[in-house]
Amino acid sequence: MENALPAIPAKRYFTIGEVSDLCGVKPYVLRYWEQEFTQLKPMKRRGNRRYYQHHEVLLIRRIRDLLYDQGFTISGARNRLSELNGHRGEAGLRDVLDAELPLDSEFPEGDEEPLAAADEAERRARQGSEMSLPQVRAELISIRALLLV
Repeated sequence: MENALPAIPAKRYFTIGEVSDLCGVKPYVLRYWEQEFTQLKPMKRRGNRRYYQHHEVLLIRRIRDLLYDQGFTISGARNRLSELNGHRGEAGLRDVLDAELPLDSEFPEGDEEPLAAADEAERRARQGSEMSLPQVRAELISIRALLLV
């Protein structure tokens, strides 16, 4: 049942549609998982539009693996995530990834500029070289997180 998921692009924020494609689950499933897994808290902006960060995409992939590939129940997956995060509490994965990959969580309500500016800055950074050292590190951390599942 192992379908190869696409690589996670070096972006700061992802829409629910992008996360759906990256993780191989429908948007309504993602919304349901937000209710069941308290670690999963995407930013919501005007009109309740969701914006997921990199660490949340990794968490969703981990949840998907536990539920779909390993056959865990929702409750079992919740418990397993707690174990894997070393009993660091609900925000364990987020804390670890944020410490490794400091990202601005400032995203003013109703202001579209930070998202566009972040995407433009990342595009400019990629034009200079294939991947910067922080991007390589981020990718290695995401691979490590997937291997620990």
